[in-house]
Amino acid sequence: MSELSLRTSLIPVTDPEAGLRLTEIFYSLQGEALTSGLPTIFVRLTGCPLRCVYCDTEYAFSGGERHSLEAIITTIKSYPCKRICLTGGEPLAQPNAIELMQRLLNEGYEISLETAGALTVENVPPTVSKVMDLKTPSSGEVDKNLWSNLDYLTAHDQIKFVIMNRADYEWAKEKLLEHQLDKLVGTVWFSPMFNVAEDVADSKAISSPEVPLLARELAEWMLADALPVRFQLQLHKIIWADAKGK
Repeated sequence: MSELSLRTSLIPVTDPEAGLRLTEIFYSLQGEALTSGLPTIFVRLTGCPLRCVYCDTEYAFSGGERHSLEAIITTIKSYPCKRICLTGGEPLAQPNAIELMQRLLNEGYEISLETAGALTVENVPPTVSKVMDLKTPSSGEVDKNLWSNLDYLTAHDQIKFVIMNRADYEWAKEKLLEHQLDKLVGTVWFSPMFNVAEDVADSKAISSPEVPLLARELAEWMLADALPVRFQLQLHKIIWADAKGK
């Protein structure tokens, strides 16, 4: 499947003056990857060409509003933070995301990019830390992995596998060893699928979800195999469940 076919007509793919379709901008603690626990400005773009079975941000598949790059940067500057996570949806489905990242870097921001790994990361500015998924078989989107993306990853970047069961774990372990991923990027993450059953819209109703049994099982598998990877749970879900804007 070509990269172009992974984009839809609902996502603008024109010049920088067209801006970006944006779902939300919010300020919270980073819940994943190397900056977990640090205050971060999240810029969530609209649209995603994938439909992973465990997706917890389906509300970003469509809708949103188009904003100019200048308006987005102005909003970002209103927060007391210089750390940004560009996420989605799939940010790279909108080519103007590259221009936004470059402008933010010029303004002195530190950026991480959360990407599903189905679209090329070749043009992502090298100082951006790419946090790239490799989709496991149970995701339903394993055929969308763009393996040529491995050529553009460095020790500054990270790879994440979301594990749903033992078969996913064995597949991820195979890819880890086959491509020597721990030597390619700074960190490889194995993360148990951790969806909260009911989306929490009212902050007063938020209660911490139970950590899934799969998390313990995954930890035991990793210890038994002594893999050169890091285990992670999604911190924001433990604190806020699936509340939007958190």
